[in-house]
Amino acid sequence: MRVLGVNAIFHDPSAALVVDGQVVAAAEEERFSRRKHGKRPVPWSAWELPEQSMRWCLDAAGLRPEDLDAVGYSFDPSLCVDLAGLGVSDPGDATRLDYARRAPRFLAAALPGLDPDKVRFVPHHVAHAASAGLAAPYERSACLVLDGRGERASHLAGLYDGPELQILATQDLPHSLGLLYEDLTEHLGFLRSSDEYKVMALASYGKPRHLADFRELVRTTGDGGFVTEPVDWSAYAPKAQDGMELSDAQADLACSVQRRLEEVLLELTGWLHEQTGAKALTMAGGTALNCVANSVIARQGPYDHVWVQPAAGDAGTSLGAALHLSATDGRPDPMPTAALGRGWSDDALAARLRQAALPFETPADLAAVVGQALADDQIVAWYQGRSEYGPRALGHRSLLAHPGRRQNLERLNEIKGREQFRPVAPLVLAERAAAIFDGPLPSPYMLFVHEVASAWRERIPAVVHVDGTARIQTVDRADEPLLAQLLTEFERRTGLPVLVNTSLNTAGRPMVDSPSDALELFGSTPVGLLVLGPHVVRRAEAFR
Repeated sequence: MRVLGVNAIFHDPSAALVVDGQVVAAAEEERFSRRKHGKRPVPWSAWELPEQSMRWCLDAAGLRPEDLDAVGYSFDPSLCVDLAGLGVSDPGDATRLDYARRAPRFLAAALPGLDPDKVRFVPHHVAHAASAGLAAPYERSACLVLDGRGERASHLAGLYDGPELQILATQDLPHSLGLLYEDLTEHLGFLRSSDEYKVMALASYGKPRHLADFRELVRTTGDGGFVTEPVDWSAYAPKAQDGMELSDAQADLACSVQRRLEEVLLELTGWLHEQTGAKALTMAGGTALNCVANSVIARQGPYDHVWVQPAAGDAGTSLGAALHLSATDGRPDPMPTAALGRGWSDDALAARLRQAALPFETPADLAAVVGQALADDQIVAWYQGRSEYGPRALGHRSLLAHPGRRQNLERLNEIKGREQFRPVAPLVLAERAAAIFDGPLPSPYMLFVHEVASAWRERIPAVVHVDGTARIQTVDRADEPLLAQLLTEFERRTGLPVLVNTSLNTAGRPMVDSPSDALELFGSTPVGLLVLGPHVVRRAEAFR
């Protein structure tokens, strides 16, 4: 069975392809269009489809639109109600619904040859759930979905047993943990439905002075649901303005909301465990990208395993929609990797470098050459294999640096043009992680935070956040042999088994995807070394 999944309704449009129960390809439209998040989440953009990522998924499998057995669209307009009746003000929602109902015809127009009758509407939170429960390596798991909103709800709690989802609880709007966090994001001067991770980082600088208030404003209801009361944000901290330096009051507000979110998630996951007795918890929805909260659940919750979809935001619903429809033929295979996007052959990369008239070398021992450059404190743009699905750079489209130099945090944030309170992440071999980091292991998708052992904090200061934590990525030698070899070579030269890893992009731009994207970044930032597959370009030689 050949199923294409499509996310287009809110933000982060994407496409994914599942063939005979195996995940073949998945990519976000932003990687092709070079527009961050693909589009803004306004009703008037709901007609925009991820046309480039849809076509690429089909091309990657050698399929034509008429070869598809089904197309899953991750929103079901038949489930919608008048939002005003739920206490939600969204004057453009009728336009959004009109576009959603027309999606089969829009898709057939974008993919000539597709029969519009093959398009199936998959409920938004069911698509989120499938992206976790059917993609994870567990036959049976409790599944929790939390985001801003779907058709009429903001939450789903259920149980996957084999291919079937049993829904145990949902939460109707206007109550939404995701929208609560989005409102806070906007109040703090960041872009909502985009910059929520900045609020999470800022929270580490504050104190939970308002936690008692938020325990009244945000409450669980004992039946798997919750209440979020309206918040007068200005009563706690002034609304941030452009160019304003964030204050202690704003950090304290972020910390208070973050702490209450963690408490509520613990209560919700505890209730779900009481209903299911499951040993594994799988999670998706934008709230599941809150790696601090994920770590609290893993540490303090009742589950043996916590697995989070790497593309937990709306981009992941394209994969979930495809997996959900594929499950009619039995449980699909687990998601094998997050490296599901585009890739280029070594020869194609070399041809692109020649076209750009850039001098390059192809060393016999790439890891040794790059390991030495990193030991010499050069910043390295590292481009390998297929691009990652989701917002985290996982060693395929990464900026790498020396973790032992404290100034490298500021240096990388300056290169990327982003706020100095933002942390960068450590890469570490899976077998070395437990001696340095305390938290859920392994952690291949960078979705949890870990306490950094006190003996290591001064040795790798660039990757230690202000609260003594780090959002780590563990590297398995079997899955990422070249990255593992690079870590080994760097340790041989420095004694440090860790590298700095942050996404290969600059502020406001999507992560680098194509070789041309990588060359553009290399030409516009003070990166010392560009590693494009097996090929190395040195700044000193390229820009004399």
